Amino acid sequence: MSSPAHVRSCVDSTPAPPWPWAGPGRWLALLLVIGLTLGLPSQALALTPELPPAAALASASPPAAARAHNFVAEAAGRASPSVVRIDTEREVPRQAFDPALLDPLLRDLFGDPAGSSRERGQGSGVVIDAGLVLTNAHVVERVDQVEVTLADGRQLDGTVVGADPVTDLAVVRIDAPRDLKAAPLGNSEALEVGDWAIALGSPYGLERTVTLGIVSSLHRNINSLGFADKRLDLIQTDAAINPGNSGGPLINAAGEVIGINTLVRSGPGAGLGFAIPINLARGVADQLRTGADVVHPYLGLQLVPLTARRARENNRDPEAVLQLPERDGALVQRVLQGSPAESAGLRRGDLVVAAADHPVVDPAALLQRVEASSVGEALPLKVVRGNRELQLSIRPAALPRAS
Repeated sequence: MSSPAHVRSCVDSTPAPPWPWAGPGRWLALLLVIGLTLGLPSQALALTPELPPAAALASASPPAAARAHNFVAEAAGRASPSVVRIDTEREVPRQAFDPALLDPLLRDLFGDPAGSSRERGQGSGVVIDAGLVLTNAHVVERVDQVEVTLADGRQLDGTVVGADPVTDLAVVRIDAPRDLKAAPLGNSEALEVGDWAIALGSPYGLERTVTLGIVSSLHRNINSLGFADKRLDLIQTDAAINPGNSGGPLINAAGEVIGINTLVRSGPGAGLGFAIPINLARGVADQLRTGADVVHPYLGLQLVPLTARRARENNRDPEAVLQLPERDGALVQRVLQGSPAESAGLRRGDLVVAAADHPVVDPAALLQRVEASSVGEALPLKVVRGNRELQLSIRPAALPRAS
């Protein structure tokens, strides 16, 4: 069967037949076709549209929304090359048996108790400068050997340059390769509750782990978590932090380090983690990298929080030892002998309500002002004693190091 003539004209050189329309309306139809054709854009005159080659279609990029990663992947990708795993070893003396029990049978069963054993630990860290890794002090405390594993798997020996147990921060030096970059550092003072928080590290030895949450709270005082020997206002987050995350970075949505992961709450209330603000960590690291001890000012006071309500309840009690000022502040419970507080004339029962012209509503607020002061320089205090307000000047001394 032969193909219709008007189809064949598209594929071979056979002349087209006469105009197919016939009858009196022939010229009218022709004029309509010409008029419609003249009214169309030039591209519409082509009988067959020009199609792109198949190769061009295959190489076309997918839409941006389809090919882009989310912000968590991008933030983690920016910071993760600077995150390291830290493995430690230290020698621990074995617990000796009671000498009365050291008979030959027990020696055969348990072996010789003399000597020591090797204890292994693990944590995380983040490169903050060429050859310098910032981590927690408790990760590298009293260790004999430090091994640092980079994000690409390379393993390097590390040396603890310095550690500050008061802020739980330490700096480890490594012989860093030239291609190892420092993590971008953010501004922890710019954080707000509800901001994204991303934790990186090696929990339980699982390297390159990323967890997501938010900043749950700011300026969480570490003393309220049961650590009386530390001086920290922490970032609280619900991003999963577990053993092994210690020393690793907490980053924001831009991939900048905003904190150093340090604590996780276990038991009731589990699921909350805490990080040291990077602004504090940066300042401590600058001192530790020189090998010098970090100096913390101290007053020599034991303080408890006091509110106006608690003071009124105390004052109504006929057996109350002291009548307390019915105001919020830091109540002096004890003045240490030979301390700057004793020299300045502070007494038990005094209520500190201001320091350096900043209001003091609780001990944490006073500690913040003390930490911002300088050793040996006068720090003005406003104290309520009985019904009087006193202006005292105290000169903080260096906090004695624990033996």
